[in-house]
Amino acid sequence: MRYDPIKDIIAHTVRGSTLARKLFYALLGALFLREWHVKRELRRVHRMRPLRAVFDAGTGFGQYSYYCRRRFSPGTILAVDVKKEYIADLAAFFLRIGWSDIRCTVEDLTQPLHAGEFDLILSVDVMEHIADDVSVFRNFHRALQPGGVVIINTPSTLGGSDAHAAGDESFIEEHARVGYDPDDLTRKLESAGLSVERRQYTYGRWGTAAWKLGIKAPMRMLGRTRLSFFILPIYYLVTFPVTLLLMLLDYTFPPSRGSGLLFTARKAPL
Repeated sequence: MRYDPIKDIIAHTVRGSTLARKLFYALLGALFLREWHVKRELRRVHRMRPLRAVFDAGTGFGQYSYYCRRRFSPGTILAVDVKKEYIADLAAFFLRIGWSDIRCTVEDLTQPLHAGEFDLILSVDVMEHIADDVSVFRNFHRALQPGGVVIINTPSTLGGSDAHAAGDESFIEEHARVGYDPDDLTRKLESAGLSVERRQYTYGRWGTAAWKLGIKAPMRMLGRTRLSFFILPIYYLVTFPVTLLLMLLDYTFPPSRGSGLLFTARKAPL
């Protein structure tokens, strides 16, 4: 079994349980290095300009909307995705915990549905799934307020998507491209009217090793047998200290090259 079907199984497992979903968010925050990098950038952007209207463009499980609401208390958050079941589950979760200031809806990011509404757009591991990325970037520019920021996390062309590997079956599906070259992504954002302020590689040598040990190997175990759910606690008890150290190295010492990219771009102020 591959990565994306396993995500659907996990989504079904936490469906309907507030406690399970909160614990799942905590687990994602601990195990996924990209969350460390994205959340640090969110905090930096918030210090420069307090977040008031957030667009979580491709929310997935909704962990970043949850984080933004808890950490920054913006006035509104719009969380969108193309997967109807994910949005329905997320909307039900926010309703159960009484967060009426988060709207959850199904949207196609290639359609120009918003104008001047947001001071932050967050796109985490989304753009590699969309063929018409230029239209999405233009829509991001259109949806931002003057001076607003978009944060994009995406695989690089250096193996970041893990969508194919020589001599190995593809682990991650549903990708329109294997990743971005930073110069190419810069050109596309600038052509949409956005000015790139920061760009950095993530998942260098240490981060990639952490991904393989902490995420890829256990997901492959789950793909072989459901009994792995009972084995994984023992696996993580043994491997997590090493995984944590590898993640800390990537987080503390930004790599010069890596399989992930983190970009921050801004719409020109008035």
